[in-house]
Amino acid sequence: MEEQVSKTEFRNAMARVCAPVNVITTNGPAGRGGFTATAMCSVTDEPPTLLVCMNSRSAQADLFFENRRFCVNVLTQEHKDLAGYFAGQRADMEERYAAADWIEFRSGSQALSDAIVSFDCRLAEVRLVGTHNIFIGEVIDIRSRVDGHALLYFDRNYVHVPTQAGSFGG
Repeated sequence: MEEQVSKTEFRNAMARVCAPVNVITTNGPAGRGGFTATAMCSVTDEPPTLLVCMNSRSAQADLFFENRRFCVNVLTQEHKDLAGYFAGQRADMEERYAAADWIEFRSGSQALSDAIVSFDCRLAEVRLVGTHNIFIGEVIDIRSRVDGHALLYFDRNYVHVPTQAGSFGG
């Protein structure tokens, strides 16, 4: 029988994985919400789809379920404070939103006006895996800019790459 990796060992190893920092927002009949996440990635381009992970015990989970939409806002180095606010440094949702400028997609989703890119998503599927919900979102709109340096999270700290890193293609 194979031994399981401990939670601490896994978390320490994942801290060594560099990831972009995102603020995930929702807006709709259930209200407005948002949280900071690094667990976001593309799934497929037919149809354009991405995934986001959220702790299933989050008080905001129901907002995302009921609104059936979310927006992934990829942050720049200038958004370090905002990332902290949406990670829980500010409990009041209105205070979190008041700390930045937002635009509204046609769908009603809130997008950070100066995000590197914002993906407006329709919630297509939710899967519960362990402690987290995996939100699968079909991308229905995109807003992006050509400048800015991504805010990254590595070794439990915010970091940034001083030059444009480029693309691996695909």
